Amino acid sequence: MQVVGYEAASEPRASGALFLAADGEIERRELSSGTALDFRLGDRHCAGTIDADEHSRCNAPTAPYCDAHDRTWICARCTGTCLKDEMDCYEEHAVYLAAFAPSTFKVGVTRSWRLETRLYEQGADRGAHLHTVSNGRIARELEAEIAEQLTDRVRVPTKIAGLEQDIDVAAWHGILDQYEPISTMNLDHGLELERQPVRETVASGTVLGVKGRIAVVENGNTPYAVDLRELVGYELHRAKSDRRLQSSFAAFE
Repeated sequence: MQVVGYEAASEPRASGALFLAADGEIERRELSSGTALDFRLGDRHCAGTIDADEHSRCNAPTAPYCDAHDRTWICARCTGTCLKDEMDCYEEHAVYLAAFAPSTFKVGVTRSWRLETRLYEQGADRGAHLHTVSNGRIARELEAEIAEQLTDRVRVPTKIAGLEQDIDVAAWHGILDQYEPISTMNLDHGLELERQPVRETVASGTVLGVKGRIAVVENGNTPYAVDLRELVGYELHRAKSDRRLQSSFAAFE
């Protein structure tokens, strides 16, 4: 069995999921709070492809995908000058701000109807809708302008470092005062932690919750923050991990 994909939590208190493949068939494993995982990680290699709920295996050693199966989204690199042969993002788009505890703020764009979904997928704690425009090109141009002051990308380690923390409200309001948003949102991931999780790649323990693509799993009285993308490509074996994991101090209390 191999992890061949994941689904980020995309709505309030959502669970997220892993997609597991065995003999060409796909299983969706929901990561709802309380779910017990008992997998040991094996070798990691390319996750292959999924087509119409069927999996095509690839044994190339590059993970999560080899060059032949890499699915990089070209629009993510766009700054208003289309990188495709022909522009096709004619849908209405929103330009937004996303806040990550305690004080990391990014600008982004998405199709207007996906605004709240996109904020949840990224694991943001708060969001602000800045502009609504007629197409993706205009949205990317506005994003590029704002990105001269704010970042347009937040790395997973930064998100994990803020899991147990609250938003710096004064800093967030200071940013909002500069951009006069159309609306703002407080996002509820349903993840309440008593201590900071340890970053780890593991598939064994009890799921405490999922925030965007970060799952928090408790194992041996220690919470671990797992980037779901880092699981993609691993072969799974039905046995608890025999790896020596870094424990929090609370595990010895």
